[in-house]
Amino acid sequence: MVGKTIQDINAKIANGSVHVVTAEEMPDIVAELGPDGAAKEIDIVTTGTFGAMCSSGAFLNFGHSDPPIKMQKVWLNDVEAYAGLAAIDAYIGATQLSKSRGMEYGGAHVIEDLVAGKSIDIHATAYGTDCYPRKVLDTTVTIDDINQATMFNPRNGYQKYNVATNCSDRTLYTYMGTLLPDCGNVTYSGAGVLSPLYNDPTYQTIGVGSRIFLCGAQGYVTGQGTQHEPDNNFATMMVQGDLKQMDKKYVRGASFHGYGTSLYVGIGIPIPILNADIAKATALTDADITVDVLDYGVARRSRPVLRQVTYEELKSGMIDINGKEITTSPMSSFHDARAIAGELKDWIQKGTFYPTLPVERLPSSGVEFKPMKQIGERPTVADVMAKRVTTILQGRTVENAAKVIMEGNFNHLPVVSDEDRLVGIITAWDIAKAVAKNKRDKLDDIMTRTVVTADASEPIDIVARRLEQHNISALPVVDKHSRVKGIITSDDISKLVARR
Repeated sequence: MVGKTIQDINAKIANGSVHVVTAEEMPDIVAELGPDGAAKEIDIVTTGTFGAMCSSGAFLNFGHSDPPIKMQKVWLNDVEAYAGLAAIDAYIGATQLSKSRGMEYGGAHVIEDLVAGKSIDIHATAYGTDCYPRKVLDTTVTIDDINQATMFNPRNGYQKYNVATNCSDRTLYTYMGTLLPDCGNVTYSGAGVLSPLYNDPTYQTIGVGSRIFLCGAQGYVTGQGTQHEPDNNFATMMVQGDLKQMDKKYVRGASFHGYGTSLYVGIGIPIPILNADIAKATALTDADITVDVLDYGVARRSRPVLRQVTYEELKSGMIDINGKEITTSPMSSFHDARAIAGELKDWIQKGTFYPTLPVERLPSSGVEFKPMKQIGERPTVADVMAKRVTTILQGRTVENAAKVIMEGNFNHLPVVSDEDRLVGIITAWDIAKAVAKNKRDKLDDIMTRTVVTADASEPIDIVARRLEQHNISALPVVDKHSRVKGIITSDDISKLVARR
C-alpha cells in the first residue's frame, strides 16, 4: 500500500516534481488507476468553495489616538463593532447592520471595503479614565493605516448544507434567499464535488494549523467551527488569515432581502494524498453527496424533510418534489469555487504554497450539537387561543353576519362550508363597509377568501410575527382538515405579554 509523508510531498514541491490535481479531476483518475495507483501518481488534491458564510468577521487594531481613548463603543461606516477588547481593538461581525442604512449595508461590506482599499469612517465613544481621557473620536482610515487586520471566522466551510424550499402560502425572506410560496423554488449552497471537508471526510489532513487558501491569501484552520456536527456530515471550520493580503475577488459583502447581510468567503484546502484511503475519499462526485430538502415554511428549529437529493440533481437546475418539477438555484458560486481550487493548484505547482498537517485533527465523531437550553418554554397558540369560536355558514347574508357579531360582541367571524371547512373570514369593519355601500347580499361578496391561519402547536412568537407581517389582528386556528378549532387575536397576545 502506498504511503507518503508531508515532508515527501513538500520536497517534491520544492524540486518542481509535485503532481497536483483538483477535486473535479480526481474521480476519473481513481476510476482509471484505482486508489493505490492514484495515491502513487497524485500528491495533492485541491478543493474550493465560495459562498455566504454569516459567521465571519475581523479583528482590527487601530493604534492609539492622542490623547488616548479606551473605546467603549465603536462604529465603522455606521456599523457597530464589538469594542470590549482593551482600548483600541475591535471585532466587526459580518451580519451586524448599519444604523443608518439597515439591511443594505453591514459588517460584511465594511470588511469588503477594507480589502478593496477604501476609506472607512470611525466613530468611537468612551467613558474616560485617567490613562484614557478621550471620550469621543472621529477619524477616517484605510486598511494600510490599521496595525493588524485579521479575518477570524468562527464557522466556515460547511461540509454540506441543507436545501431550502417553502411550502407555505407566502413568500419568505431567509439566509437561503427569497423562497417563493407553494414550493415555487429551491435554493442550495455548497460546492459539492469540490467541498473541502467532504474530500477528507474523516479529517485526516485537516485541523488546527492546516494551511489553507483564504480569500486569496494564505490562512489557517484554527479549530473546529461552531456547530461542528461531523456524525451527520455537517462539519465546520474555524479559520483565520491576514485581511491585508486578501483579494477582493474572494471577499464580498452581500445583502439578502428581508434577512440582512452576509460575507461571501472563498476557501480552498489542499488534501495531501498520503495513502490510498485518502485518494479514494477524494474520488467522490456530486452524485455521491446527498442532502435533505427542508420546508422553511415551518419556522421551527426542526423543519420537515421533504426528500433527499444529490448535488448532481441540484446542479441539473430542476428537482421533483411530490410530483412537481421545481427550479433549483445556487446561493454559492461553483464557478468561483473552481477558480479557487485552480488558483491553489497553481500556487503549489509554483512553489509558493506548502501544505501542513494539523497539530490536532478536527473531531470526526462524537461531537454533540446541542440546542439552546431554554429555562421556560414559550406558550403555544393552544395555551392562548379562544377555544369556543363562533362561525357562520357560507352563503348567509351580510345582515346574518352583523347579527351574529353584534350578539357575540366580537370582531372576527370565520366563514365555513357545509363540510365545516374554513373558506373565509369577516370582520366587523367589513360589515360596516358593506352596509355603508348598501351591500347586504351574500357574505361571499365581501369576505376575505385567502385566510391567514395558525396551528394550535405553534409558538406565540411565530404567530405574533405573522399578524405583524400581514397587518391583521386575528388568526383562525385550524386543524389539518381546515376545520376551525379556535381563534387567536392580537389582544390575546398583548394580554399574555402583560401577565408575564
